[in-house]
Amino acid sequence: MIVVHTIAELRAAVDPVRAAGSTIGLVPTMGYLHDGHESLMARSVSECDATVATIFVNPLQFGVGEDLDAYPRDLDGDSRRAEAAGVDWLFVPSVGEMYPEPVLTTVSVAKVSQGLEGASRPTHFNGVSTVVTKLFNIVGPCRAYFGEKDYQQIAVVRRMVADLSMAVEVVGCPTVRERDGLAKSSRNVYLSDAEREAAPVLNRALRTGASMIAAGETDPAVVEVAMAAEVATQSLGALDYLAVVDSATLQPFEVCGPTSRLLGAIRFGRARLIDNVGVPTTGGSRV
Repeated sequence: MIVVHTIAELRAAVDPVRAAGSTIGLVPTMGYLHDGHESLMARSVSECDATVATIFVNPLQFGVGEDLDAYPRDLDGDSRRAEAAGVDWLFVPSVGEMYPEPVLTTVSVAKVSQGLEGASRPTHFNGVSTVVTKLFNIVGPCRAYFGEKDYQQIAVVRRMVADLSMAVEVVGCPTVRERDGLAKSSRNVYLSDAEREAAPVLNRALRTGASMIAAGETDPAVVEVAMAAEVATQSLGALDYLAVVDSATLQPFEVCGPTSRLLGAIRFGRARLIDNVGVPTTGGSRV
């Protein structure tokens, strides 16, 4: 694996490989890699001829008072994980490399980015869309791999790619979880022992709602009340939202059904955790 720090270096490495007919996979991350990230890299390595992973804690997607400075970082550990996964290039740019001047141009995706995370973090998705656009422009035509834990993020990126006719295939990959159902996240490190024990309540609540829909419940308000009741069985977390939405548009349903997606967010102390599930089908569970 080769570690590169500049845009010019990465383009010089990737462009000739693609010109020779090879396919390029891209795995954008903010680092502090865990098993979920490794699963994205492994899939890219298995499906593409060459893989680029990126580590960049993007300041544009952090709001005032959020954990930009405290966001966990471990470049040595990340490098070992990426190399073990078979990554060819690890792109680790500085903030100055990505944003050499104050940013005057941003990318905004309406509707899909509003509500849910967008309501709680109103500048977040503009920051995500802008940095992802930069990475797509730097790497060029590719397959880009994102984890479904950040489901709204995938929806935003997919709509952006479609609207702007980008030469990128967006690949969503299943959420990797702990044994008790907690979605793996770099921010899980913030949890105290007691909070860690309580945290799987979010996934339980979402699965409760999904099972209700699979059993025939069509009123999203009834489902959301049941999910909130499950969250209320523990007292450590502060509920942000629980919602039943259309899996493609992320707009609220009047009548929910098999294409519903259930999303939620809870804050446990310093950690703000998000998760989502699909509605189970007769052939198994959609997560």
